[in-house]
Amino acid sequence: MELFEKINELIIRFDNWLWGIPLILLILGCGIILTVRLRGVQFRKLGTALKYMIQNEEEIEGDVTSFGALCIALSATIGTGNIVGVATAIAAGGPGALFWMEIAALLGMATKYTEGLLAVKYRVFDSEGHALGGPFYYIENGMGKKWKWLAKAFAVFGVLAGLLGIGTITQINGITSAANNFFSEFSDKTVTVMGCDYTIVTVISGLIVTVCAALVIIGGIKQITKVSEVVVPFMAIAYVMCVLIIIVTNITKVPGAVVEIVQSAFGIKAISGGALGTMIIAMQKGISRGIFSNEAGLGSAPIAAAAAQTKNPSRQGLVTMTGTFIDTICICTMTGLAIVISGAWSDPNLEGVEITTAAFGSGLPFPEKVSSFILMICLVFFAFTTILGWSYYSERCLAYLTGSKLIVTKIYRIIYIAAVFIGPYLTVEAVWNIADIFNGLMAIPNIIALIALSGVAAKETLKRSE
Repeated sequence: MELFEKINELIIRFDNWLWGIPLILLILGCGIILTVRLRGVQFRKLGTALKYMIQNEEEIEGDVTSFGALCIALSATIGTGNIVGVATAIAAGGPGALFWMEIAALLGMATKYTEGLLAVKYRVFDSEGHALGGPFYYIENGMGKKWKWLAKAFAVFGVLAGLLGIGTITQINGITSAANNFFSEFSDKTVTVMGCDYTIVTVISGLIVTVCAALVIIGGIKQITKVSEVVVPFMAIAYVMCVLIIIVTNITKVPGAVVEIVQSAFGIKAISGGALGTMIIAMQKGISRGIFSNEAGLGSAPIAAAAAQTKNPSRQGLVTMTGTFIDTICICTMTGLAIVISGAWSDPNLEGVEITTAAFGSGLPFPEKVSSFILMICLVFFAFTTILGWSYYSERCLAYLTGSKLIVTKIYRIIYIAAVFIGPYLTVEAVWNIADIFNGLMAIPNIIALIALSGVAAKETLKRSE
């Protein structure tokens, strides 16, 4: 037990070091470089990007439509971070964390654009005509064979991140926890699993999610796309509508909330007590949670973008960058506004999802039980689609390492589903930290490639604009 605690402590320390100021500055710096080299493409071409998002090309090689590729990416990015991540950022860094989250997202849109562009430009097709792409291919084919070791490092970290943490155990654990919170009256009804007692709600919800995930994942990218194209727009619109109700019914509080967010971002209210320290904390929490939510720079979204049916790398770059716009500029902003308006973030007795639950309970004009149910459903759908999205990401990483062997892919899908199945019965704290570490390790080779190939992206963008 003492050894386990020491290992866990080392994991936490490494996680905090990895996701500290250096990595955040590296990702932000990449966004700034790309924004300058691409002449602010995220601002100039946002309208065009939103049009391309729903306007697919016809009779083009690729596995899924551009919209389908975006939905796969959104299924992985729109998750519990939009509900819980925003709440924890504001609780730790104050309302100003939301301001810096937006800044990171605006720069991250240029990063996402470049990821999508390079994914299509350097993708390859296997013997069966399936598109293969992502950071490993634009590192190897764009930077040269001598950098193949960096591409393999990214792929290894991607497989481990999907299988051991963010794609499986943490998501299913979040779903069962949400179900237990809502059906708390059944907490005394337990079942013994692997020598330990778990609530009947945990067992039933875990089995249902595992079966549903298996039915989708076994079908491969086509099936994941079909489900994502239905579930992702539905869950995003439903959640946004709920938050809009909170904002509209409290519209008189919005101006004050905006002022509080801006003042907190620059530590204006804390001038006598250390404005700089307050501002730095707000920046760190807002930027890190924003990056973690929209995954700009992590290298996950271009894996999905590479499968898009398109012959225009720049066009797919535009479609890919709308993911950050939807995830952070829209959904995270609305969640943050609702939390600041409600004042739930300042309650020291609340943490994580409890903050958002309190915001929903006080803001929605429904009975508290109804508001709690709505948030639970949102959490379930958000986490479920993340399981699907990361199954595809990690599978593509494995395919790069093993040569796209069908038998290996089938075995991996079974192992991935097994990880989902056992997820509710494992301690999740260490797994979250491990998942954070692998995500951070994924980002490093990807950022190196994005900066090295920024000239290629700029040239391709200029060529398509002519």
